[in-house]
Amino acid sequence: MIVRRSAAVLAASAVIGAAFAPAAFAADASPSPSPAVPSGLFGSTDPTYDGVWRQSLALLAQHTAGVEPAAKAVKWLTGQQCATGAFAPYRADASAKCDAKTMVDTNNTAAAVQALAALGGHDGELGKAVGWLKSVQNKDGGWGYTAGGASDANSTSVVIGALTAAGQHPGDVVKDGRSPYDALVKLSVPCGEDGGGAFAFQPDKKGKLAANADASAAGVVGSLGKGFVTTAGKASGGDTCRDAGGLTPQGAAANGASYLAGSLDAKPYLLSAMPGAKDQPDYGNTADAVVALAAAGRTADTKEPLAWLEKESGAWAAKAGPAAYAQLIFAAHATGTDPRHFGGQDLVAQLGRTGPAASAAGRPDAADEKKDDDKGLGVWWIVGVGLVAGIGIGFLLSGRNKKQQL
Repeated sequence: MIVRRSAAVLAASAVIGAAFAPAAFAADASPSPSPAVPSGLFGSTDPTYDGVWRQSLALLAQHTAGVEPAAKAVKWLTGQQCATGAFAPYRADASAKCDAKTMVDTNNTAAAVQALAALGGHDGELGKAVGWLKSVQNKDGGWGYTAGGASDANSTSVVIGALTAAGQHPGDVVKDGRSPYDALVKLSVPCGEDGGGAFAFQPDKKGKLAANADASAAGVVGSLGKGFVTTAGKASGGDTCRDAGGLTPQGAAANGASYLAGSLDAKPYLLSAMPGAKDQPDYGNTADAVVALAAAGRTADTKEPLAWLEKESGAWAAKAGPAAYAQLIFAAHATGTDPRHFGGQDLVAQLGRTGPAASAAGRPDAADEKKDDDKGLGVWWIVGVGLVAGIGIGFLLSGRNKKQQL
């Protein structure tokens, strides 16, 4: 899957009984006119379902790599915020007021918070966004994709990352005495069951938890109180699932990391099953698993999947666009790998070419770019950008007529 913490994609795939598939849900949909991509936005595909998400990840990845994003790219993101503090995936007319029909959600809001907090200078926007997120917290301490929706591991984890980025302690953000950590612990599959130690996306209708690698990568990072950008943590736990005597958030993270490591034993990548198709490598989920394993201190377990990504992810990222490049940059950062020398690729430059030109003064590779231009070696080559997984989000959202809380 291209974007792990898009809970809508996971929910849609669960409905049709399949794993998480990039853009699979709209494969047979009737084509519709694509809006013009606004100036300042990263990516060249229809932003209707992933504009804020991909913009947030792109800006955060650039900042992480020491690049100062273009001012108009940051302005585009802040201009998408509703007066209540919430963000929708995309508002074509940002000058129009948000209303009950504006499809705001926790995932895009939390992603924007992580990006703006890292960039600095956006206290007003952050305060309003965090305030809105707190206002829609569920009684179990977690969050669903939309306000009032059942809590899921992905949404809860991305909000935890936002709270941490905004300087708040997630454990202190409670509803009815429960914190987001409590919600994640309840989504940890018991050790004695199939897939024990993994995180489930949500319980099924009977309350049973099913192991989910995508939710597990999110759950590990969230249980550790971290966000998209992290470095290697201190190792804790081992290869054995442990939940006797009560499970702590740290214990749940250790169990989830053990599950991910075991899932990568046979092959250095995770699989994504598209409806009606054979299992295939899931580049995005593998990159997220690398981040989760590093955050949990299991750096040795990141070596093979990271090496596989360095060798195999180029074509996927070129087609998937900004969010994919950002995921790879986050994986490189978490493992101490140089994203400018990632399997012979410069991820930072490739990400930069999908959006507005960054400030040359804040771009570490600016001198190299000029040097290469002088030599006429053509280092800057054009990357074709294809469809993104956001289409899958649209499949789910198009069928919902419930008014969203603003």
